[in-house]
Amino acid sequence: MKTLKLNDKIIRVADNDTNRFLKVGYTFVPKSEWKTKVRDANKTVNVEVASDAVVDKKLNKRLKLKEKQNR
Repeated sequence: MKTLKLNDKIIRVADNDTNRFLKVGYTFVPKSEWKTKVRDANKTVNVEVASDAVVDKKLNKRLKLKEKQNR
């Protein structure tokens, strides 16, 4: 697969079809450009961290510290 661009239109094309699109005026672009502008354009990322997880990390840290001190 190759990533090609003409004006603002970015497309992914099979290797054997690439020459046809290059003759029309398309140019090669990095795949990362396609990923950000086409593939991930409408994705929304929801990252939620439970407050319990943060508390557990702090608690584990304290317990490990006490364990080390008691040795």
